[in-house]
Amino acid sequence: MQAGENATWAMAGAERRPERPGPYTGFDRMLIGGAWRRGRGDRSAVDSNPFTQEPLVEIPLADLRDVDDACRAAESAYRHWSLARARDRIVVIERAASVIERRKTEIVDWLVRESGSTRAKATLEWHLAHRALTLATQWLWLSEERALGGECRARTARVRRRPIGVAGVITPFNFPFSLTMRAVAPALASGNAVVLKPATDTPVTGGLIVAKVFEEAGLPEGLLNVVVGEGRDVGAALVEHPVPRILSFTGSTVVGRWIAQRAGRLVKRVRLELGNNTPFIVLDDADISLAVDAALAGKFLHQGQVSTAINRILVDARRHDELVERFVERASALRVGDPSDERTEIGPIINQARFEGIVQKLEATIARGVMVALRTAASGLVLPPVVLANVTRDTPAAREELFGPVAPVLPFTSEEEAIRIASDAPFESSAVFAGDFERGVEIARRLDARSVHVNDWPIHDDPRSVPGEEGPSSSRTLGGHWRIEDLTTMWCVQEPSTSRGAL
Repeated sequence: MQAGENATWAMAGAERRPERPGPYTGFDRMLIGGAWRRGRGDRSAVDSNPFTQEPLVEIPLADLRDVDDACRAAESAYRHWSLARARDRIVVIERAASVIERRKTEIVDWLVRESGSTRAKATLEWHLAHRALTLATQWLWLSEERALGGECRARTARVRRRPIGVAGVITPFNFPFSLTMRAVAPALASGNAVVLKPATDTPVTGGLIVAKVFEEAGLPEGLLNVVVGEGRDVGAALVEHPVPRILSFTGSTVVGRWIAQRAGRLVKRVRLELGNNTPFIVLDDADISLAVDAALAGKFLHQGQVSTAINRILVDARRHDELVERFVERASALRVGDPSDERTEIGPIINQARFEGIVQKLEATIARGVMVALRTAASGLVLPPVVLANVTRDTPAAREELFGPVAPVLPFTSEEEAIRIASDAPFESSAVFAGDFERGVEIARRLDARSVHVNDWPIHDDPRSVPGEEGPSSSRTLGGHWRIEDLTTMWCVQEPSTSRGAL
């Protein structure tokens, strides 16, 4: 296939785009091999609004045959896409960015209804997704060909990166649109095909609407395939299928460890972003007002359903009561309820099972005798902010990831004790507040974390950020232009000089 043919093939989808498209429909089907079709499984899932419990769409789930069809379609489409000029791929990604600009209101509305996002959080997520698209095209310089001189003068080498093949992507419910786009956009931009399995709580915003966006942008058929189903069957089948060469997973530590084990045996690359028990350390010289501002945002964004959200607030015992008093005052004033109301700051937990899990850990911690500084009655799946004071390090709220709007405050008496308490549970992100900034940096250096924020909140989803290395809660997450390195392999052509036989 010649370069001109590649360009024609890559641009072919543009002719299918309507001039004035209406709202997206047809979310009871999934995109496999360029066709929207019903899953062939024997069960369906009802996708519901977590605040109103209103059914949004009923989706026939995929089965193992659908996973195989999706992987085979991706494998076939990849062979042509990988040969297309980088510029042709960039055009499609840029069109996708334009599509979500035009459909911003529609996408934000879906995030509010399906994931329980407040409007502020949904808008933030849209911006993160848009940024992921625009940055994906800027990282392709890594694939440019370079000439390298060899040790032997008679030989040179041309080196470049080429696509790895098919990427399997499994995404979570909490930031479904942006985390999916963060994985899918660089994979497509670098010449790969994708098979995507979104969370069953957010199949539309985490998968189907992404497929609609790229279809409207003119992405050639078969390059992005979406299979909707449970992780224990459809997700497992995607992990174990021989076609995907790299797996990207964001979710629980238990599932992530299983994926890492299976991927290792199958010789696949795997990139994980798993659970986290983020400590937020407030030293005795910290500005309490600034610390409280950061703690509120870092704890209660999206009801605490964020992997890098604050899970434990550690404060010098001499400042404990002051921090609790101010934190309770601010937390009790947060507006709780309907996420579609622009004024709402705390919306619903994603589903009943997760709601009950949070409450169970909360009750078990209270039973240990800790002080309840703030708690009001829940309504449906909406759990208003809870603040626990004088929490001890052996309680469930301190040792386990809560993934909800419960803030345990733990006092410490020295820097060494703060570091020991922080180290009681695995974490990848953390924050330190100190009046003396360099003192805060020194504490940060002593924490075993891939990301430490000094005098700032720990939730930080910058698509340009450096990757986290292997640790208890991650396996080199796809970050910054390192994503392109993860999604490509090295390719080298050795060239003899014109002077044959020279040494």
